[in-house]
Amino acid sequence: MEGLYVNDAQIGSWASFYLWPLFRVTAFFSVVPIFGAKTVPVRVRAAMSFVFTLLLVPVLPTMPVIEAINVANFLIIAEQIAVGTVLGLIVQMVFQMFVLTGQTIAMQMGLGFASMVDPSNGVSIAVMSQWYLTLVTLLFLAINGHLIVIDVLVQSFYLKPVGSGFFSANNWYELASFATWMFVASLTISLPAITALLMINLTFGILTRSAPQLNVFSLGFPITMIGGIAIVWLTFSNVIPLMDQFVNQMLQFMHGLLQTS
Repeated sequence: MEGLYVNDAQIGSWASFYLWPLFRVTAFFSVVPIFGAKTVPVRVRAAMSFVFTLLLVPVLPTMPVIEAINVANFLIIAEQIAVGTVLGLIVQMVFQMFVLTGQTIAMQMGLGFASMVDPSNGVSIAVMSQWYLTLVTLLFLAINGHLIVIDVLVQSFYLKPVGSGFFSANNWYELASFATWMFVASLTISLPAITALLMINLTFGILTRSAPQLNVFSLGFPITMIGGIAIVWLTFSNVIPLMDQFVNQMLQFMHGLLQTS
């Protein structure tokens, strides 16, 4: 009967080999796009994290063994959750970049009021943003982006091993700077459409001054909307190389953040 008892050393060994990676993987899958979407049930995400951890443990480096009842356990749990959440948040920023792009263009072309519920995030966004988000998601899957980010998650256990500590203050500053880059990049993508729509509105302003009897509200709104849709259609081919560029920048930032932490 003595062999049926479980001591602290065995519990600590199990926690070291399975629980630490499980917390990082679960936090990552809870935040990263596609896997962490609201349309994916919580049970499915939990089962996916558990199965992925079981497959991942044999190739991971040696984990620090800590007593089963120890304050350091809570610190390591918080550390793994922070690492997984940050990695998933970085990927989420690339997707939200195109949501901001669609929102900016929609406001300029008069479609800012046309919104719908995004099923992946559970919030209301502009229809143009949903269109961008859907196409970018399909493009991300087409270039195997989901496999690339999972590979980064696996490499994170080597670049930032379990028990190496939290991110430094400089790393958090770099993460905030990357968030500002998201706004700059979204403005860069939407700049051609914004410029063209500005010229259309400027033209209607000149026509209104030269011909006051012209009803700019009855003509300007449909023409601006049609022109905006045409401009988006003409410029969307540039999103493919931009998506590839942004994914590469995202991967470089993720590797740099893990190596310097």
